[in-house]
Amino acid sequence: MKRLVRGLLASFMVLVGVLHFTNPKPFIKIVPPSLPRPRSMVYLSGLFEILGGLGLLLPGVRRKAGLGLMALYLAVFPANIQMLKQNPPLFGKQRPVLLWLRLPFQPLLIWLAWWVSRDEA
Repeated sequence: MKRLVRGLLASFMVLVGVLHFTNPKPFIKIVPPSLPRPRSMVYLSGLFEILGGLGLLLPGVRRKAGLGLMALYLAVFPANIQMLKQNPPLFGKQRPVLLWLRLPFQPLLIWLAWWVSRDEA
């Protein structure tokens, strides 16, 4: 089970990381205004998402990748708050409930990164 979840999380992180480069605009919009250089922040977080996802698949760096992803999930949490403040349309309508429901997923992602990066199974 852990291998499956690890593979899914790794794939998800690589995909989302690639999206930071191929379609950065939605990510740039949710960078908190207090942070400098939003585009650079988006590219940097995308790079770390890709590296973290790939690192989960490599036993020699898996634990470090898990710790890195945990730190990344904490670092990008303000962007989730910023998105909630902006309340952009999702699927063609304002859906603040979905944005609120998204917030509890950050602790889940932190726990998953920790769990899948433990032991070599």
